[in-house]
Amino acid sequence: MLRSSPASPVKPQQWTVRRSSAAASPPPVVAVARRTVASAPLRAMTTESAETHPVPEPPPLFADEEEETMLGSYVPVYVMLPLEVVSTENELEDAEGLRARLRRLRGAGVDGVMVDVWWGIVEGAGPGRYEWRAYRELFRMVQAEGLKLQAIMSFHACGENVGDAVSIPIPRWVREVGEADPDVFYTSPSGVRNPEYLTIGVDDKPLFHGRTAIQLYADFMRSFRENMADFLDSGLIVDIEVGLGPAGELRYPSYAETQGWVFPGIGQFQCYDKYLAADFKAAAAAAGHPEWDLPRDAGEVNDTPEDTGFFAAEGGTYLTEQGRFFLTWYSSRLIAHGDRVLEEANRAFMGCPVKLAAKVSGIHWWYRHPSHAAELAAGYYNLGGRDGYRPIARALARHDGAVLNFTCAEMRDSEQPAEALSSPERLVRQALSAGWREGAEVACENALSRYDRSGYNQMLLSARPNGAGAPPPRRRVAAVTYLRLSDELLAGNNFRIFKTFVRKMHAGMDYCPDPARYGRPMRPLERSAPEIPMERLLEATAPAPAFPFDAETDMSVGGGLAEAIDWVIGKIEWVFG
Repeated sequence: MLRSSPASPVKPQQWTVRRSSAAASPPPVVAVARRTVASAPLRAMTTESAETHPVPEPPPLFADEEEETMLGSYVPVYVMLPLEVVSTENELEDAEGLRARLRRLRGAGVDGVMVDVWWGIVEGAGPGRYEWRAYRELFRMVQAEGLKLQAIMSFHACGENVGDAVSIPIPRWVREVGEADPDVFYTSPSGVRNPEYLTIGVDDKPLFHGRTAIQLYADFMRSFRENMADFLDSGLIVDIEVGLGPAGELRYPSYAETQGWVFPGIGQFQCYDKYLAADFKAAAAAAGHPEWDLPRDAGEVNDTPEDTGFFAAEGGTYLTEQGRFFLTWYSSRLIAHGDRVLEEANRAFMGCPVKLAAKVSGIHWWYRHPSHAAELAAGYYNLGGRDGYRPIARALARHDGAVLNFTCAEMRDSEQPAEALSSPERLVRQALSAGWREGAEVACENALSRYDRSGYNQMLLSARPNGAGAPPPRRRVAAVTYLRLSDELLAGNNFRIFKTFVRKMHAGMDYCPDPARYGRPMRPLERSAPEIPMERLLEATAPAPAFPFDAETDMSVGGGLAEAIDWVIGKIEWVFG
């Protein structure tokens, strides 16, 4: 039975009798049961009193009604597993150590875990040669420990992004194709290749032993479905997050650390491979401008917007007809890519009790600059008068309401350097509002590992922007994924605070094993709705105000005083540890 924590907004009750939804006992029956143990004179006295002075209605039992109300605010919490949980040799790393850590997560009330299913590991031996043994072992362990699973179809390489501590390249046989034809990879204006993810310019090119890039992704997902059917049918796997670009995100690899990017550099456009370049020239010619070419004035990866001709606030190329045409083409190609891969995912997993999901990156730096330069370079054509996220949400929604998973939910504007003109809070509000408006589910996660109360409180606010309790909040994310499981997370104060965070995400309730009770019933995935023409998708760029968010969460994990106590406890543990 689920119970409210002392911090919950539910008022304490005087009665402690509990009911289950399966066998509820109404108050009159309880009253009769109590009277049967009274003596005859007492029964007569009670009857006489009832006739002259009506017995007041007993207070409501603390049971189903209030529990269901609070479950309307319940947000499930998943924890991302280490990147290298399955090694490059396709072996489950430190199985017993992982099992112990999973048990600690389950004891903390965590709903489940998220794991990268690496293309480079599973199909590494050769085209169409899939080896799922290590992942099956991992999934059995997760299932045995009573956790749910979010599986990422990771078609990108690990090692190119912030926080990537290991190197897991895409399959060797795919890289060999790239050695002969480097244009299968995203390319910068100066010709630098990025081998993290295949350029969307080869989505339809049968360059990979007779298969196109889209077919590579589709075949991988079909093999996963066939080999993980028992885990899918049992309800262990609740989400299939489809990797759509670098870091698994629907974007271009505009800001790769391996290519020298440093925050808050604007990044660079990544469409200079011969396939995308030809696609742009064809689009420009069809629009009556065969003379237009890809931008050459967008600067270097670590420039500021004002260092460039393209992104300059006054007279920047992005404001011209040619600039607008390029940005529309650049962002539309990205949306179309995501839509097509999700279409294949829908075909692969149709009928399974899962939700599809896609991750969108929280590129918050330069958000307050008129050009939104970093977002534009990554493929999000988002400006003050143009919503770059609603078209993505509209495309996701047709795939049986696929989930838009947005990052940087832990960040506050006040934490960012002033010179970056950053606003993660406004960006999160905009992106989540876009999903809600378009009928897609939304979820969120932190971009960087955080163990402090301020970060957790911001995640709580992002997840429930209008609070918890009765009546249920009008807006609430489908899930929160915490990045990531580590020894540091499980240590001392960090884990104590994390357990409080999980409890608050659950609206003060115990872990609920049935997603239907908190409004997310797991049903068979239905066929995607008909394809939406790009013109219709782009109609969603019309700006609309973000939904209102409260200033602070109403279910805080604590503030300054709690942090001072944390410091004292930490010192004590250090002295006696």
